[in-house]
Order: sequence, then C-alpha cells, then structure tokens
Amino acid sequence: MDKRLLCIVGPTGVGKNKVALEVAKEVNGEIINCDSRQIFKGFPIITAQPTEEEKKVCPHHLYGFLDVSEKIDAAKFSKIAEKVIDEVHGRKHLPILVGGTGLYFKAILEGLAPIPDIPLEIRNKILNELKEKGLESLYQKLKKIDPEAANKIHPNDWQRITRALEVFELTGKPISWWQKNYLPKPKYNCLKIGLKIELDELKKKLWYRIEDMILKGAVEEVKSALNKNIDFNSPVWSSIGCKELLMYIKGELSLEDAKWKWFKYTKDYARRQIFWFKKEKDIKWFNPKDLDKIIEYVKKWLLN
Repeated sequence: MDKRLLCIVGPTGVGKNKVALEVAKEVNGEIINCDSRQIFKGFPIITAQPTEEEKKVCPHHLYGFLDVSEKIDAAKFSKIAEKVIDEVHGRKHLPILVGGTGLYFKAILEGLAPIPDIPLEIRNKILNELKEKGLESLYQKLKKIDPEAANKIHPNDWQRITRALEVFELTGKPISWWQKNYLPKPKYNCLKIGLKIELDELKKKLWYRIEDMILKGAVEEVKSALNKNIDFNSPVWSSIGCKELLMYIKGELSLEDAKWKWFKYTKDYARRQIFWFKKEKDIKWFNPKDLDKIIEYVKKWLLN
C-alpha cells in the first residue's frame, strides 16, 4: 500500500491552512477539508474557510459544498472525502487533509465502528424529544448515559448529541463503547503533522481572529442567514459564533458580550481538539512558524 496521504491537524486558529498552502506549493499538493463546519455553505467567514486568493494557490476541495439544510455524519463525509482523495491520487498529486475534526480524520483513515443503521422511528423519537425538552436537556441526558462521549461533544452540537442518544436507544450501549471496541484498519500510507503553540499565544490569536471576522462581515453573514430563513435545527447554526452573533442581532447581547461568549466557546473547543490529538501517538508536532522544518520533514517522507 502506497496511497500516500498527508494530514495537517491541530486546534482551531493555530494556522493549519497557512501551513498547508506552503506545503502544497512545495510538493504538488491539493488541499482537502476535514472540518465539520467548513463543509457548509453560507458561513465562510465565521467558519474560517479559505479565501478566494488562497484557493488560487492550489486546488481546494470540500469547502462550502454542502447546503445548510443537509445532514451529514462522519461516515458519510468519509465516503465523499475518500472519493476526492482517489481523484487527487489519479492526478499524481499529494492529497493534504487539513482540519480539526478528529472524528472525521478517524473515519477517513481507519473507518468507524459498525454501528447498526438507526431506524426512522428512533430518529424521530429523539428529534421530538429535542423539540419538546430542548438541547440542554438532551445534553444532560447524554452526560449521564455516556460522559466520555459528552466530554468530546460541544453542548451546541445537536447533530452529534442526537446521534449518540440514537445509538444508545437502539443498541443499549453508549457510542463510546462502539468506538473503543472497533479495531481500526489503516487505509493509507499516512503522515500526520500536528501544529501547536503555547495556550496563551493561541488565546490571543483566537481573539484577534474573532475581531477580524467581525470586520470582514461575520454579523452580516448571520443576518443573511436569517433573511434566508435557514432552519435553526440546521447543524450549521451550531458553528461557534453563529448563535452568539444571533443573540446580538436580536438584542439579547451587546456585541462585546457576544464576542466574549464566542471567544470562550472557541477556546473551550480548541482545548478539546488539543486533548483529542494528544492521544494519537503517531503525530509529529511542530510550531506553525517552523515552515522550513515541516516542508523538509514532508519531503523526506515522500522519498521513502
């Protein structure tokens, strides 16, 4: 097996896209998104999707391709991504998988636990419970049933929360049990590059990024979504920043308070991402400023 795949991982805001662009220029690469929110249309600023100028540097795939009304999970996304990876290989280019959604990486690289398909009646039961009791109630229920899974899921991520509850309802076993008892089967000759910086530095970058997103039109992005009547049950609304700015637009928060909430949730999310990737022993870690070292390391791997 020599289907090579380069993965660039790390917490939100650390600079993955910038590094991926520089590496892609050096090794004839094509960038493939592996972020569960950057796949959606409608919020390119808030979800920090590559700019049009960045997309001109090299081919980019699976950014903003999915309608906000569509539902997708890691298994479905992995099938789409694997097809794109095969197409990049077909062009004799290097696929570079970039993002911070650990479960999506796992699905692509190893496959997922063979959880039975969820019957429609169970799915509808959980969705009705969501409408009647609210997301907070479901999240608290998940914390009791499967605290391990709840710790990895953001409290606003209704899609993953309902998925975990559906699995327990059907099988009587928590979704974390299924994930731990599945033996992975590697699909690619994969090199994993992790990017990390000191937490204090990352916090500063996250705050400045929020300020920059506001200047670039993040508020207008949410107003546009409101004007299009995008369903509030759409998973895209669980993107950090969307609900906080929505509360500002509705007059429930000042802009400054909305930004601080956005910052807090982003910081918490970054911590969870760091925890997820730290558990993987085959990641080679670099500071994103060490571009020359990263490129040299990738080139040596390609020569083996």
